[in-house]
Amino acid sequence: MYQGSCVNLLEQPLEQVRQWLDSFDTIISDCDGVIWLGDNVIEGVAETMRQLKRLGKQIYLCTNNSTRTRQQLYEKAHNMGFDISADRIISSSYATAAYLKARNFQRKVYVIGTAGITDELKAVGIKHTEVGPDVMSGRLTAYIQSGLRRETDIGAVVVGFDVHFSFCKMIKASVYLSDPKCLFIATNTDERFPITGMVIPDAGSIVRTVQTCTAREPIVIGKPNRSICEWLIKNGSIKPARTLMIGDCCGSDIVLGHNCGFKTLLVGTGVNQLSDVHIWQKSSDPEHKKLIPDVYLPRLADLLALI
Repeated sequence: MYQGSCVNLLEQPLEQVRQWLDSFDTIISDCDGVIWLGDNVIEGVAETMRQLKRLGKQIYLCTNNSTRTRQQLYEKAHNMGFDISADRIISSSYATAAYLKARNFQRKVYVIGTAGITDELKAVGIKHTEVGPDVMSGRLTAYIQSGLRRETDIGAVVVGFDVHFSFCKMIKASVYLSDPKCLFIATNTDERFPITGMVIPDAGSIVRTVQTCTAREPIVIGKPNRSICEWLIKNGSIKPARTLMIGDCCGSDIVLGHNCGFKTLLVGTGVNQLSDVHIWQKSSDPEHKKLIPDVYLPRLADLLALI
């Protein structure tokens, strides 16, 4: 029903919307741009989620935002009025730590990112470098000759969102990743991030920079890589054909839905708008077809009147 057609639910007969609601049991929702913007909840979304839960839908939150731990995301959601348990929150920082732990990683991680990553690594016993500013003083040659503090046990470089990203960090990433045995891991590749009133560069912009200076391709943990949700499918927690993915960014959220066989809903409160979808619908590029959602709503809260 509505597969890949980007139907505006507000323009559909109520009976068809009800049939669509009955077609899924599980909701996996993005966070930034769907249920909140920064530290502000989007109006009406908490009530909408509560009503969907009353209908018997099981709800997961899935975010590529690596700046917070899963526990911190749980506390944020709880304080905003969302009734969800910590084990129903899927974050790229938590998934990155789990990825390394599952592979019995024993060396040290060089982190370009925030404490959201390092706290999750620490929680599973993985050694890591500290986060924060790393700036150069003096000339480049002097820095390379005497100021470059190179760790000797780095076995992975993890790149996420980092407001302190610098040329020094680029140099260190390049040095460590010149070793082909050193893992290059990206928490996510979202290029843009919605905050109140604007869209700013996201982790993907930093990952692309590291890709360029190292000539390496990263292992991407977050959306749209299906591995971030695949464990839910494998253990039987969700059935792809009965699962709805809600997102604001087509390149991560909607493509994840296509990659996992989920139904997809785009909301217009974040990165992508209906005008973007109309451009992709006219394109002959098959990759653009993956960006087209099944259905669209201007705001997730618009669903409340249709339930």
